[in-house]
Amino acid sequence: MKLKTFSLEDIKDKKVLMRVDFNVPFKNGRVTDDARIRAHESTLRKLLDGGAKVALISHFGRPKGAFDPLLSLKQIVPDVERAYGVKVLFVDDCVGPKVQAALDALSKGEVILLENVRFHPEEQKNDPAFAADLAKPFEVFVMDAFSAAHRADASTSGVIPLLSSFAGDLLVREGEMLGAVSEAPAKPFVLILGGAKVSDKIDVVGNLLNKATTILIGGGMAYTFLRAQGLEIGRSLCEADRLDFARRTLEEAKARGVRLLLPVDSVVAAVLDASETKVVSSTEMPPDRMGLDIGPKTIELFTSALKEAKSVLWNGPMGVFENPRFAAGTRAICQAVADCTRAGAVTVIGGGDTASAVREFGFDDKFSHVSTGGGASLEYCEGKALPGMAPFEIK
Repeated sequence: MKLKTFSLEDIKDKKVLMRVDFNVPFKNGRVTDDARIRAHESTLRKLLDGGAKVALISHFGRPKGAFDPLLSLKQIVPDVERAYGVKVLFVDDCVGPKVQAALDALSKGEVILLENVRFHPEEQKNDPAFAADLAKPFEVFVMDAFSAAHRADASTSGVIPLLSSFAGDLLVREGEMLGAVSEAPAKPFVLILGGAKVSDKIDVVGNLLNKATTILIGGGMAYTFLRAQGLEIGRSLCEADRLDFARRTLEEAKARGVRLLLPVDSVVAAVLDASETKVVSSTEMPPDRMGLDIGPKTIELFTSALKEAKSVLWNGPMGVFENPRFAAGTRAICQAVADCTRAGAVTVIGGGDTASAVREFGFDDKFSHVSTGGGASLEYCEGKALPGMAPFEIK
């Protein structure tokens, strides 16, 4: 996907509203993972180097349309300054005269951070009057928050027609990389799906089944597929209302010549925090146990299937990786996909829990791209037009 981007002429000496996503994990007064903040640095640096006056706007948490001091973006100002190496001026609203006054007082090299846009209930309603208030002090809008681009909110979509608007570097990079593995991927193309729910991946399967060479299914969602094959799955997660979908997918994959692989063994336990685990075959699941990670034979099977890949898209961990007892599968697939990258394949991690896992295991720089968007990357790979991205597409 080719997107409309800004030139120096477009932004020089202009007042620019830049939509970012600073909805980052925050604990004990500190941002615990600043990957989303750092992801915007390229776009911000271009704007500042071009002489623009920049105000950053974002949401943070779910404040339900009212002020909540625990969700104020003022708390992350030190983290933003540290990430960008610039002085950040905080404004305790995102509309009104305070914004204009801050822009007028802004010195070269400084950046404004506006207060949480979701403190206004009109934001998520994409209220036209609120969008106009957001746009009023500015001349240019730059959309760089891919992870919020699937939301038709005032700050992601409503302001676009009101200003001279462009896609930022992050939005462009996300479109290029997700497009490379979802639109016309180099073959063999391996699609790896995991996570808890089949329902979260239905449209991804529907869009990519005819493009994939091989599909690997792990995580909790695998047990719905195993149950659809008639296997007993004990107390493992199963979406009974998705069994028919799983059966149809298995049949369609076979008819299309797509290799669809499911776990042949699992690491099982009685409860999530169990100290006792064991590995069992998929045909021998105990009735009082649940599958919480793929087993060693499945790791070998999946790793082998990845060896010749030229394109890889991975969305969803292989197990409950937050617990070290059930992390081996996800860690092993991290390594296998990283090996694909070294061999020249295009490898894309689809954001959300998968991105958290690869960062936790130290693999975040071992892939072609780690998406910043969970829901946004899913919707992109489903073939849907994203409200905060589609307006910039150059046909």
